[in-house]
Amino acid sequence: MEKISVQDVTFTYGSEGADVNAPEEPALEDLSLEIEKGSYTAILGANGSGKSTLAKLIDVIEVPDSGRVVVFGKDTSDDSVFWQIREKGACVFQNPDNQIVGTIVEEDVAFGPENLGIKLPELRERVDQALKDVGIYDLRLREASRLSGGQKQKLAIAGALAMRPEVLILDEATAMLDPRSRDEFLAVCEDMRLKKGLTLITITHDMSEAMRCGRIIVLSKGKKATEGTPAKIFADISLEQYGLRRPVSVRFAYEIAKLAGKTLTEEDLTGSSRLRERLYKILTAPDLKEPEGIFEERHAGAISDRRKIMSVKDLFSSYDGGATFALKNINLDVYEGEILGIVGESGCGKTTLISHMNSIMKPSSGEIEIYPEEGTTLYCSRKKDVRRIRETVGLVFQYPEYQLFEETVYKDICYGLSKMKLTAEEQKDRAVKAARSVGLEKDILRKNPFELSGGQKRRAAMAGVLAMRPKILVLDEPASGLDPAGREEMFSLIKSLRDGGTTIVIVSHNMDEAAAYCDRICCIRNGEVSEAETPEKLFCDSEKTGKFGIDQPKITKFSGLLKEELKKVMPQADFGTPVFEPEEEARSVYRAVLEARRKDVK
Repeated sequence: MEKISVQDVTFTYGSEGADVNAPEEPALEDLSLEIEKGSYTAILGANGSGKSTLAKLIDVIEVPDSGRVVVFGKDTSDDSVFWQIREKGACVFQNPDNQIVGTIVEEDVAFGPENLGIKLPELRERVDQALKDVGIYDLRLREASRLSGGQKQKLAIAGALAMRPEVLILDEATAMLDPRSRDEFLAVCEDMRLKKGLTLITITHDMSEAMRCGRIIVLSKGKKATEGTPAKIFADISLEQYGLRRPVSVRFAYEIAKLAGKTLTEEDLTGSSRLRERLYKILTAPDLKEPEGIFEERHAGAISDRRKIMSVKDLFSSYDGGATFALKNINLDVYEGEILGIVGESGCGKTTLISHMNSIMKPSSGEIEIYPEEGTTLYCSRKKDVRRIRETVGLVFQYPEYQLFEETVYKDICYGLSKMKLTAEEQKDRAVKAARSVGLEKDILRKNPFELSGGQKRRAAMAGVLAMRPKILVLDEPASGLDPAGREEMFSLIKSLRDGGTTIVIVSHNMDEAAAYCDRICCIRNGEVSEAETPEKLFCDSEKTGKFGIDQPKITKFSGLLKEELKKVMPQADFGTPVFEPEEEARSVYRAVLEARRKDVK
């Protein structure tokens, strides 16, 4: 009675009552698991492993083809208890547009509790508290359609919190939130779990978020692969076979241990403080090993002078005719062949800025100039330049499914090409090459784009843009919704495009990825540019990033605290600028400790 029980469940999309267009392979097959009431559980797995399907079965959005799902003693296949289960559960999915029903923000939050029969004044109190919990109380009278992607996600979460559920399922619900908003929201949920017995289930690709949970269940191809505490799961060296990666702090720690010839135990992984304590003991031990090749120099590629390819000049943008500005006095240069990251809090104006870059939006004042080649200038405010601008600047949106509309993936990729006066043979050649470049197999080109997984949709949308061979590619959260292996593949593709001469602009909430892959990062705060610098300069200290309203990368924070402790016993240590790839940062710290010991001996 005090648990959620999934017993020998099989579910197939395409079976009776399900999506007839979806593949026939079982999304879940003979799955059995249990989730205790009041627990905090993470469901992990690669894209397509069945995580979202499991969430739908628990929340009675779907019922199994065979087997049973029992939620606190009530069988989801029993129609007589359907509403009793639904009123005690809430599910927040990744795409908030699919969950928003109210015109005004506070109306949308009230929708769920109103349907539960909650009356005033309790309804008013619930709505206000939920909006305050997610940080958008000041936006309560705004039209929901005018919110940013991150603000819409907060709205969907507020709607779930206002129902005061006993079970809250978060299906990649924090993916579009900036790091601070994500941590604040998770803290609210964790507090509700402790104080009110909320059963919290999070489906996530963020391994650091999974570390906050009490238990992890890993799914693979619709079946339970393994389960255990975060320490047990992240100590498992076979994790990558499920499309997963260890959290950056754990990857850093394992590299330090490997260099020193030491091992880490599950106990070492039971918390960040304990893990740093173990690394401190390793690095301060008198017999610290000096591994072969540790002092080999890393030669960074020389950065040549790059020509300016885009210039944002004195840009102001308003959605309401000038009463309030989403962007204020933006000045920003983009250079040929760079990866430029754009970061900032949800609602700060990131998506608004990139929407001006290929003339989807027109500035209230100011200008964006594009320089496709020497001696040519295109103006985003000039109507006659729009077509050429959209051939030069390709844009892939936050939710790629909004860009897919044709009968087949192949036709979708060819749509933009059909407007470019190319022959049928030229269109085919470009479409096939673009699909291949993003990792789409030939058989996928014949499929309906809405049959694809989230990761495949993102690749298909990108292929449609790449087929037009833009000089500048603008990507809004390109890795959102992808599992760790998929994220690495996506950024490998982005780097190869950059190396091939394409200029890349990326909007991201993931500071670790922005720091690791971007040449420069532009920080937007309250519609203004706070800073545009290299990752090393931007993330050099927490006080600086705090002023800009962003967080340091997780690896920088974790490594930084360890360095502070090491400095107390070896003040001569020079740790240099931060490195954002966990294994390389581990080697950098290890080298600095060895060099400090050499200085001490002298």
